[in-house]
Amino acid sequence: MERIPSFSKNHDTLQPGLHRCGESHGVTTWDLRFKKPNEGDYIEQKALHTIEHICATILRNGNRKDGIIYFGPMGCRTGFYLLTYGIPDGEIKPMLEDCFRQALTFTEIPGSKREECGNYLEHDLDGAKAECKKYLAVLESI
Repeated sequence: MERIPSFSKNHDTLQPGLHRCGESHGVTTWDLRFKKPNEGDYIEQKALHTIEHICATILRNGNRKDGIIYFGPMGCRTGFYLLTYGIPDGEIKPMLEDCFRQALTFTEIPGSKREECGNYLEHDLDGAKAECKKYLAVLESI
């Protein structure tokens, strides 16, 4: 089998930030890298799950909701993937900065009731907000 593009990158050189991975069939994949890979500092599972719920909700309710295909975690717990359609590259960073600013204001986790979530007991709002605050600082610095 051919190696997929995400495994072709040298993860020892990846830095936290926002990386455009490429485009296929009109869909652009974005790497929202919260953590430097292979350094032993990963997003805790409960916080990762909560960030997914919050940011997916914000992005799918935003003014570019029709261009949001997917927002979800990387299995390695170093960040998230965002898949977009028809959103100009120059709009992604400001959209994400706004998303993470909004995330810091949440007092409840959307979709976290038993009937709404397949793992409703595994959430951490405070941990998620701490990670979002750190990543927002990364975004604002680039």
